[in-house]
Parts: sequence; structure tokens; C-alpha cells
Amino acid sequence: MDRGSERDTPPGRGIGDTAAGRIPLAVVVVDRVGLVSHWSSGARRLFDVDREDAVGRPAADLLPVSGTLPDDPHDPQGRAVLDASVSYDGPGPDLESSLGGHTGYATAGRARLHPPGQQPGAERLDVLWWAYPLVGPDPSRLLVLAADATRLRDERGYDDETAERISPGFARHTELPASEELERRLPDILPNMGPGLSARIVAQVLELGYPVLEFSQFDRVPVTPYWGVPRRPGRARAEAVVPQQRSATVLVPAGAEQDLEYAAVRERLEFLNEVSSGIGSSLDLGETIREVTRAAVPRFADFAGTHLRAAVLAGEGFPDGPPDAHTVMFRVWVEHNDEPGRWDDTVPVGESFAFPEHTPFYQCMVTGEPVVVPKVTEELSERISGEFEKRDLRPLIGGRSLLIVPLKARNVVLGFMVLMRRPDREQFDDMDRTTGAELAARAGLVLDNARMYTYQENVADTLQDSMLPQVAPRMAGCDIATRYLPGTRLGRIGGDWFDTIKLPGSRTALVVGDVMGHGLNSAAMMGQLRTAVQTMAAMETPPAQLLRNLDDLARRLGDNYLATCLYAVYDPIRGELTLANAGHIPPVLVRAEDGGSELLDLPTGAPIGVGGVPFEAVRVRVAPGDRLVLCTDGLVEVRGSDIGEGLAALCESAAHPAASMDDACDTIIRALNTHGGRKDDVALLMARLNGIPDDHVADWRLDADPREVGRARRLVRERLLDWGLPHAVETAELLVSEVVTNAVRHSEGDRIGLRVVRTDALLFEVTDDEPALPAMIAAGPGDESGRGLRVVSRLAREWGASASGHRKTVWFEQSFHIS
Repeated sequence: MDRGSERDTPPGRGIGDTAAGRIPLAVVVVDRVGLVSHWSSGARRLFDVDREDAVGRPAADLLPVSGTLPDDPHDPQGRAVLDASVSYDGPGPDLESSLGGHTGYATAGRARLHPPGQQPGAERLDVLWWAYPLVGPDPSRLLVLAADATRLRDERGYDDETAERISPGFARHTELPASEELERRLPDILPNMGPGLSARIVAQVLELGYPVLEFSQFDRVPVTPYWGVPRRPGRARAEAVVPQQRSATVLVPAGAEQDLEYAAVRERLEFLNEVSSGIGSSLDLGETIREVTRAAVPRFADFAGTHLRAAVLAGEGFPDGPPDAHTVMFRVWVEHNDEPGRWDDTVPVGESFAFPEHTPFYQCMVTGEPVVVPKVTEELSERISGEFEKRDLRPLIGGRSLLIVPLKARNVVLGFMVLMRRPDREQFDDMDRTTGAELAARAGLVLDNARMYTYQENVADTLQDSMLPQVAPRMAGCDIATRYLPGTRLGRIGGDWFDTIKLPGSRTALVVGDVMGHGLNSAAMMGQLRTAVQTMAAMETPPAQLLRNLDDLARRLGDNYLATCLYAVYDPIRGELTLANAGHIPPVLVRAEDGGSELLDLPTGAPIGVGGVPFEAVRVRVAPGDRLVLCTDGLVEVRGSDIGEGLAALCESAAHPAASMDDACDTIIRALNTHGGRKDDVALLMARLNGIPDDHVADWRLDADPREVGRARRLVRERLLDWGLPHAVETAELLVSEVVTNAVRHSEGDRIGLRVVRTDALLFEVTDDEPALPAMIAAGPGDESGRGLRVVSRLAREWGASASGHRKTVWFEQSFHIS
């Protein structure tokens, strides 16, 4: 809809009316690929091109700039002519540069055009033009306004000097329509403008007092020009405001400097408010860095580079003390509106170095104060470039205006931002120094929040990882797979845990537990309980008694220590599971024979820490290939649903065929972890119970007689040779001889047990009736004993001893390879 058409004109007033202070403007909107998306009736009249012929065409074709000035700066009628490179208040980009998207700030000038709508040989148009970049998600990129300079001169009587200092009037009118009406009309004025953008602009106009540019009888377009528009030295400013009648397009000469200063301050405040609302949307440090850097370009600067101290990026906590010449800084992000790739090789992102002394960067870093260099002279650019090896910064920084602002938090410098403007923009001044400092202060606060969050996440992850075991994928007679998914509460720290513990007799303890609550207290309690379980398991404490002891420990530690725990011992030789439960959800057993799954019916018991409740152990026969699945309730509990549904889903997903243990775990996680916003942790442990074949186990009974030591060596040699392990014979004979000798010497009974088990290693166990555990002692040169266990410790892969009842077992493992 073209609201500037003649049919909308009030009676007695044509659009071409030359009332005081009023002259028509052409309004053109250019999209991001350089095509015209809006062509007003004023543009149709000025350039003699219909809207249907203009929309969708390249803007540069419709507004072709003529060549350079002729030798005689006056046309045949004696009128002065200027080319597009002449700006109304200083040298700057021409109209072609603005149309091509090569500038990121408001520009203006005077151009001689020969639009395609004119007849061949017609006199070229002499126009004044203003170009305003449009920001936001809308496809529109540039708002171009143009006025007939000849008409301005002939009808208004302005000479060329005055005409060059004219700009569209920015006025806050008292007779603005209601916000709903203005919001409704904006999409008609600028095509593709959605209601959200309209509402935001209207809020700026009505609440913040933003200027309204009147370009035709009824149409209004809010314009927020960037500051830093090129200016010609010694020229008066051109943005003076002279309020005119509501329906007029205002073109006025310069004058009201005070209004301009107020508008400039308001513009900077609005910029800082927009920056504050646009950064810190995420606590991710990397994303925050990018937001902070992008906020400055192109509105405040043409180049922005953010540098941070290494300690900030490494998640090492708050930097210690002020930076100095040895402080390593990382260039973490760069934004600019120069041609792509211009800065990439010279100032690459990710580079780390210490800034040399005698540079403005070092000055800002150590003083914590902004540094302004209005113009980087040739001498200064050579000095700065000379401080950096193997790079020439002179082409990039020479002639530019430089502002370096510190990024601080709690009076400690975290880093700094380097801001630069090209020579065709206004140099940084004291007001820019203040604006840049405020920008850096807000950015520093946001960066510190992200840094603290990153640090706390690193601490939480380190704490959680240190408390969760590094589970071996293979134990004696079983394969293990685990998953741990942290909850979304309190920095991902929780009290869920799992564990696998090697026990004598090729047995494995499988544990899963869940401390009630979340956060550091729960994680600390989890660490204490897990350590206690490991200690008692190594002492071969039976499952029910282990839970009883754990319950006593929890009540001694405090009244708020509550946890659930499931403890199972797998004996791969007997093909048997022994389980005890303390208030935990039951495990799932998947039978290899038919692929069916079942929840094991165990006495539930009370949670650890309740006290006064007995615990019972249950034995379950298992076959090779069966799988045991243990998990915490975070996997099966869904808010608003019965836990029985989750347990049924667990059984179903656990029985699903899978190519590997890891695939089986992933299948369960995908099937049950579908509800979004999971708050609780999830611990999952799966064991495939492979068993140990009978022919991989050898048992003998020996008399407590020294002569049996030789027999033990002979039995072991024969068995290892039968297994095809001749290279393991010599070491095995020596170690068995030492351990059996100790058993014969110290046993109080008359029988000694010797067992050899072949898994991924050779396990030797010697059992006797003396409950006292052996200990390594220091043996002197003349001592006849005390060296046996030292030999075992030196040659065995692992060794240990455990006592159960009135018996003890000394065991050791020996690696082997098949010849």
C-alpha cells in the first residue's frame, strides 16, 4: 500500500506543494541481496519508474551513479554539480558502496543519477540521499531516502553549500496516532515487517521518544542512525531539528546543536540497553564471548576483538592478581565488517600470546582503564607491528581510530576488547571512551557469570568423575557396561553410583546405590558409602552383613544420611548370584536361553540409614550368557506415572537383542529416557554373566606337610602345559611354592586348598585354616624368612589376602600369553 499517493492527499494540497520546510522524498528499501523491496510513490515521481518495474530489480541498476565531476564544476546553466563521493558533512562512502552493503552505518551524500525511467539525453538528476542500515531478522537491509536537489535549490532557494548540510528532520510529534494504529500501519510502510518488529519499534517511538522520520504525507518510518557518520572538518552538524506541521516531510538547515547532543546521548544509552539485553542469553562461556564481541559491530565499531586470560578459559577459577607482561591472553573471537578473510591470517582466533610492553594493549591490560588512540599514525602502527613477530599489522590498523577497553570483574582484569573504526568514520572521542567503558563493564559482568558457571561445572564434573569408578569392561567370568547420566539440578552433582569390585575366588561384586537428595552433600555421602562398600567387600563381608554394617555407618555419620543400595556377588564358577537389597528398585535378569526378562523378587529391606531393619540375602542360579541389569530410580520414575510402568518398560527394553553390551545399554537409555527435563541422576550397570567353564578350573587338596610344596609345583606345571601355557610355568611354580610354603608353615589345620583358574589371566588361590592375614616384613641379609611375599609382590600382576570365618585365602594373578 502506498500511503503517499495523490488520492490520499488532503484537498487543496498536492504532494508537490512547496509549503515552507516541506519537499517530497523518495523512499527505497533494499533487501539483503541488493534488490529493491519497497518503492514509494515519491520514488516513482522522482525517478520516473513504476513500482511494478522497480520491486525485485537490483537497486544499483535503478540508481546508477554518474561519472566524475567535469573539468568545469558548473553545468551549462551555471549550477554547481557534485558527484556521489561528496558527503553532506564529510568524505565517506558513495551511494554505490551503501547500496552494495559495504557500509554498516548511516551515510549520506549528493549524486548525479541517470535512472532508467528517463529518456535518453535527458538531464541527469541531482539528488541528495541518505542511507540507513536496517537491523534485525527482517530481510530488509537498507533504507534509502532521496530528494531532488535542483527542486530544493530552485523552490526553496537553498544554495549548494546549504543543501549539502540538510538532512531529514527527526522530530517527536505531539499528535502521534495511538500505538495500536501506528503498529498496524508500519507493515504497510515497510514490506515484510512482522507484528513483533512493529511492536518493538512502536514501543521505542512512544516510550523512549525515538525520532520519527516523516517521508510523505502520512507515512512514518522510525530511523535510528548509527553514530560515527563521516564528517567534513569545520562543517556544521546537519541533524538539526525544527518541528513542522504533522503531515510535512521536513528538510531543514543545521542549527540546534543542543538537541543533537541530547540525541547522541540518548542513542548511546539505547545502544547500551540493547547490548545488555542481547548478551548473557546463555551461561555457555563460548556463546557469551561471541555475543559480547558481536554487540559492538557495526554500530559502535568496524572491528572488535576479544582477548581473555588463559585462566578464565581453562576453568581454573578467578584469575590471581593483575596481569603483567607474562600474562598469556587468548584471542577468543573477532568480528568486523571488512571484506571476508582480511583479518584471518594476521589476527587468528584461538591464538595465545603475552602482549608486549610499550603497546596500548599492555597499557589497558595492566592499568584496567580504557585507552583511546584517535588515529593510529604511521609511526604508531610501525611501533605496534614491530612488537609482534612475523606479522605486519600496519595495513590493518594504520589510519584507524583505536579504542581498547578492559573486561573486568571484581576489580580484576579478565581481558580486554580491541575496537577500531575505519578512517571514513568519526574518530573515537571522550564520549565513545565512556560508552566503550560502560559496554566493557556490562560485558565483563556477563563474562564473569559465564566464567563462574563454567568453573562450577568443571568442579562438579571433576568431583562426580572422581567418585564414579573406572569400571573395567571385563571381570573374571563376566562383561560389564555402564552408563551415568547426571541430573539437571545443582550443577549436575548427585548421589547415584555404581561399582564393580574384584573378590577372591574369581567372584565379582556388583553394586548400585542412590543417596537421597542432590548436590554436594549427597555427592559427599555417596563417596563415603562407596568407600565403605569397597572396604567391606574386599574383606569378603557377606551381602546381608555388608548392608547391615553400611546402615550402622550411615546412622553414625548423621541423621540425614539415607540411601538405597543393591549389593550382588557373582560366582562364575558356581553359576550363582547372591543378592541383598536395601530399599532399592529390583534388578532385571535377562535369560540367555529364551531371551525373556524378569524382575528378581528380593526382600526389599529398608533404605540405608533407617536403622533397626534386618537385611536378607537371596541366592539365584544363573546360566552362561544371562544378563543382570541394575539401575537407579531416575531411569524408571516419571513424574505423574506409576513406577510399575517404568519397571515394565525396563524389562522390555532390557530383553531387546543387541550386538554388544554398549548397544544394550543405549537401547535401555533411549527407551526410558524419553521424558524431557529429567531432574534425577541415572546410574545403569549391566553385567553379562559368562561363567567360567569347568575345564578352566583346577582344585587340589594338599596336606600341611612341607613335602606337599613340591607336589604343588608339579600339579601346577602339568595343568599349565595342558592349557598350552608353557611360558607361564616357571614363574607360576616359583610363586606357588612361596605361598604354599607359608601356608604349610603357619596353618593350624591339616588341609590346604590350592586352586588355579584360567580367565584373561591366571588366578592362583591358596587357602588354609589360619585366619590371621599375612604381612610383608623387612628381611635382613641373614634372615631365613620374610622374603616370600616380596617375591610374590614383585612378580605377580596383582595379589591379596582375605579372611572369612576361621580361614584365610592368599591369591595372586599372573599374566600369560599363548605360545
